[in-house]
Amino acid sequence: MSLLMVTDLKAFYGDFQALFGIDFEIAEGEAVAVIGSNGAGKSTFLKAITGLLPAPPEAVIFDDEPIGSLPAYEIVGKGLAMVPEGRQLFPSLSVEENLLLGGYSGRNGPWMLERIYDLFPVLGERRNIPSTALSGGEQQMAAIGRALMSNPRLILCDEISLGLAPVVIKGIYDALPGIMAEGASVLVVEQDIGQAMKVADRIYCFQEGRVSLESKPELLTREQIAAAYFGV
Repeated sequence: MSLLMVTDLKAFYGDFQALFGIDFEIAEGEAVAVIGSNGAGKSTFLKAITGLLPAPPEAVIFDDEPIGSLPAYEIVGKGLAMVPEGRQLFPSLSVEENLLLGGYSGRNGPWMLERIYDLFPVLGERRNIPSTALSGGEQQMAAIGRALMSNPRLILCDEISLGLAPVVIKGIYDALPGIMAEGASVLVVEQDIGQAMKVADRIYCFQEGRVSLESKPELLTREQIAAAYFGV
């Protein structure tokens, strides 16, 4: 059963059309990756799902309810949370204060401060320092923790490996099975094709605002991925 169903989704920045009829779905307990080059529409897609860009109500169905026209804070309250590209922590707040803000919706679930600190022990050690004093990898952990504090049924991760060292990326992706074990589905947007192939049950490739490929990773060849990614 689909947890999120997107049908014929179009998105605009003023007069500029960025998405052209996207169809997408993710089931309960599934990990899905969206890959594509810069400008393919991946981040725009997440913004349209989460209420940061307007979408027709019926274009985005979450848990059998149309949410396309809802504001972002209502969508979070229904169990859908995003880890934004670039982390976007609040620089004037401590690590723990940033995490606590993620729980403002009041949803019940397993994710509380101590559970976040179990998942990412370094955040517990550095809970009282300003978020700006964290390394890039630690900031990414804090951004994931903040999203988890809303106890989402679906967590959307936008370019979580961007600009990070391989060993840091591995540590972050190693946390995903624990997140999914608590009942969350995961949608990951990635430019790193190899990383996406490792974690995803299914992959979508976007090109110029359209879905150019959808498949299980094990069924794809390098040539098929290259054709969908680059349009060659």
